[in-house]
Amino acid sequence: MTEFDIVDAAAIRDGRATDAYFEQTETALEHAGRNPRVVAEVTADQFPDGDFELFAGLKDAVALLEGRDVDVDAIPEGRLFDGGPVMRIEGPYLAFGRLETSLLGFLSHASGIATAGLDCRVAAPDSQVLSFGARHVHPSMTAAVERSALVAGLDGFSHVAAGDLIGREASGTMPHALAICFGRGEQEAAWRAFDEGVDESVPRIALCDTYSDEVDEVLRAAETLGDRLDGVRLDTTGSRRGDFRHIVREVGWELDVRGHDEIDVYVSGGLGPGDLRGLRDVVDGFGVGGYVSNADPVDFALDVVEVGGEPAAKRGKLSGAKDVYRTADGAHAVGLADRSGPEGAESLMEPVIRGGDVVDDDAFDIDAAAERAIADAEAVGYGAE
Repeated sequence: MTEFDIVDAAAIRDGRATDAYFEQTETALEHAGRNPRVVAEVTADQFPDGDFELFAGLKDAVALLEGRDVDVDAIPEGRLFDGGPVMRIEGPYLAFGRLETSLLGFLSHASGIATAGLDCRVAAPDSQVLSFGARHVHPSMTAAVERSALVAGLDGFSHVAAGDLIGREASGTMPHALAICFGRGEQEAAWRAFDEGVDESVPRIALCDTYSDEVDEVLRAAETLGDRLDGVRLDTTGSRRGDFRHIVREVGWELDVRGHDEIDVYVSGGLGPGDLRGLRDVVDGFGVGGYVSNADPVDFALDVVEVGGEPAAKRGKLSGAKDVYRTADGAHAVGLADRSGPEGAESLMEPVIRGGDVVDDDAFDIDAAAERAIADAEAVGYGAE
């Protein structure tokens, strides 16, 4: 028995992380001596319907397909899509067929999380927004969660090991457990211990709703840490929160009237895009959790659309290799790959693998993907109120 229920990287890379029927398919094709050259496409919807989603997970998908006898085209991470393929694979079917399960998993989960992250980003475009949802997912998923949140344009994340993997430093200050370890009425001792013990590079942001009224704890934290206090965070559970906007405004007022207007106010705890829109003018930053990390995966499918150079598709799917476009008015369009797209439209598909070799390693830069996400959201009116 293994220590943890985690399918390891070797099983994914070797194609063992697959559905059983792909093994039977491989056996049957080999028995029949058949291995046709095919074109397969990853799609969520066949035609545009106005419901955009954000593409993510490409880095892992390309790592899975690298070194195999395939050519791959895909839309870049951080682009919004609405119908048609996000990825096209061409090669002998047996070169990649059994990888379908893992491939779709990489793309589906990451794209769902990134889309939810973009919902929050556009809801509070001028606020700091951090991903705090790692605790809601299997630990093996955390790097994918935090990377997808960054692709969506979020400003940071909380998970330490995820940061180690993606080369970014995690953010965070203190939980309620710190104050509880000191005991009721000893919040000042907890804030002092944090200030005196934690590295100076960590912002001094005091959690101020463990035992008493938020305004009371905020003013006590300001008095305790003085000029060293960078900000306060409110994380009151929804069942006790009441009119949260009023509470936040009251906190800001009482800080201001006492000359502490430089202290930033952050909020967290079960927040979604609607909360961010309703609070963005009275707070400086947000921690979002389950709305992002628990997002529904995008329902991608992989379908063979050409066999031996001829159009082919199962019932209900569109045959023939396709391209997708961003039109001049910000819409999404789908057309056959061997024909011209709409006049003035930008083709979104780009080569990522040729003959098994990755075309451009820089294509998976997180910051560039985030810039694309923000630009695309503006271009298509994503999340417009």
